[in-house]
Amino acid sequence: MPWWSWILIWVSLVALALLFYVLLGIRLFRQFMATMADLSAAGERLGRLGPLDPGAEVAGTGQAVPGSAVFAPPAAMRHDYEASKAVRSDERRRRRVQRKADRGQPQRLKDLDLA
Repeated sequence: MPWWSWILIWVSLVALALLFYVLLGIRLFRQFMATMADLSAAGERLGRLGPLDPGAEVAGTGQAVPGSAVFAPPAAMRHDYEASKAVRSDERRRRRVQRKADRGQPQRLKDLDLA
């Protein structure tokens, strides 16, 4: 093997290594730019939500903004929970009274608020 063949082998190995590193760098740069685009889109979506106010409500619905319970005082959240629990219980009682009235069944005195 002549002496210049070793030079060609090493030059080609170094060139291939440099090509590999350049392609790896381009791939890494593209992935970084895609990640930054995703972060930018997420920031825009979060920026549109606005600051969370514990007393804020969704416009026109009367419901609290999702996630606002995290910042609300525990006493207020307990009150809201117990109030909604009482409303659900009352609604179930009203439906039970109506169902029994429709079927002609006897009512419980507790359901009729007589006891």
